[in-house]
Amino acid sequence: MEKQPFDRLNNFFSRHKKLSFKKGEIILRMDDEPKGVLYLKKGYTRVYSLAKNAEELTLLMFKAGDFFPMTWTINSTYYHYYLEAITDVELYQAPREEFLRFIKNNNNVLFEITSRVLTRFGALLSRMEHAILGNARSKVSSIILILAERFGKKGHRGIIIQVPLTHQDIANLIGVARETVSIEIEKLQKKGLINHKGRYLVIKNQEKLKEESVIESID
Repeated sequence: MEKQPFDRLNNFFSRHKKLSFKKGEIILRMDDEPKGVLYLKKGYTRVYSLAKNAEELTLLMFKAGDFFPMTWTINSTYYHYYLEAITDVELYQAPREEFLRFIKNNNNVLFEITSRVLTRFGALLSRMEHAILGNARSKVSSIILILAERFGKKGHRGIIIQVPLTHQDIANLIGVARETVSIEIEKLQKKGLINHKGRYLVIKNQEKLKEESVIESID
């Protein structure tokens, strides 16, 4: 029986160097030259930029099965961001040229990678649209929906976002103040649309939350 693309990717990286990082550790720093392609075996990471005033903006988040830094891997471009462990993580590190040969010889893996890239691109377009045109309500609602699509798991109480996120983490994703996120989260909770299960957000009413994320038209 032919192996699934995810299994092939996992088997390829499992033959290479294993790395571990604790929650909060920086895996790559801005303008570091990566030592190889990193594959996330366990845990969650984030890519963020840092302004001169030390304000952070989270650009991407990764889960098990993702590899990075993608632009450096495919296009040999410099890595201009920070990569941080959101939780304790386990990684594999493979030589770039060996990985490129692997995906060129495995079309089904390359197709799976392309599909993931396009999914993230769609999420980035939505975030950009809300960042420019949305208000605080739509920004917070939309990012919760995006997180649910990427990291959510359906349970009997709703969709659980399986990444432990603080209000500051969400603020870093949408470029607003933490206090603003806290206010909007409280409003959504009072409406019965979301809730908390420990450190995790739970979406109780996805359809109503989608209504909250709609950008109001400008007359």
